[in-house]
Amino acid sequence: MDERKTTLRVENVFKYYGEFTAVKNLSFEVKAGRVFGFLGPNGAGKTTTIRMIVGINYPDEGRIELFGNRISGEMQNRIGYLPEERGLYKKMKIVDQLRYFAALKNVSSKTADERIDFWLERMNLSEWKKKKTTDLSKGMQQKIQFISTVLHNPDLLILDEPFSGLDPLNVEFMMDVIAEFKSLEDKTLIAKITEHADEKEIQLVENADAQILLKRLIESGASISKFEQIEPSLNDIFIEKIKGNQ
Repeated sequence: MDERKTTLRVENVFKYYGEFTAVKNLSFEVKAGRVFGFLGPNGAGKTTTIRMIVGINYPDEGRIELFGNRISGEMQNRIGYLPEERGLYKKMKIVDQLRYFAALKNVSSKTADERIDFWLERMNLSEWKKKKTTDLSKGMQQKIQFISTVLHNPDLLILDEPFSGLDPLNVEFMMDVIAEFKSLEDKTLIAKITEHADEKEIQLVENADAQILLKRLIESGASISKFEQIEPSLNDIFIEKIKGNQ
């Protein structure tokens, strides 16, 4: 089996709390580029399993691997984890909280500000940038917490009850956003994808690094026969300038 294509592997995992068995002989795999869901009633062990995957707890028996390696603290920066409980600071401005969460994941302040502006606009929350958590509805708070989860461009996104507090319309909206991650279209890195007969032409966002894109593609297990960086033609530049002046 090609380990590059297996993002997460759980093998024969058990978790005990005293005499209570919270997780019993659980095994599954998650491939790169897939959306994998846990379904089950309260108390079935879903959150316990997630906490073992992200390294908050550890299995008493069995094995958990991420990206072909045993789970370890070094993996944390490659994971984006949205817990069921909200973890926002009530009296802090939204922008300051997001900057703080980005810094915890070693994202530079300049890059963090660019990503914060992008995601606030994507979530239709730009006007709430300097508001406090207490000024936001529960649904808005959930969106902000989601932003804090993806600011460092994680390789694995783990969401525990991601639609909590959202109305049906925003549930559909968030499902679309999550689907974008499934297709590996990182909107903070990729501006546009053009399909050709036997290749894809990818237009990067301004100042994006093509080597970061290549690294992510390789880590995801994508099969790459050719990768080259080309400069835009004069015609492309002319068209973009005309669009910008309209």
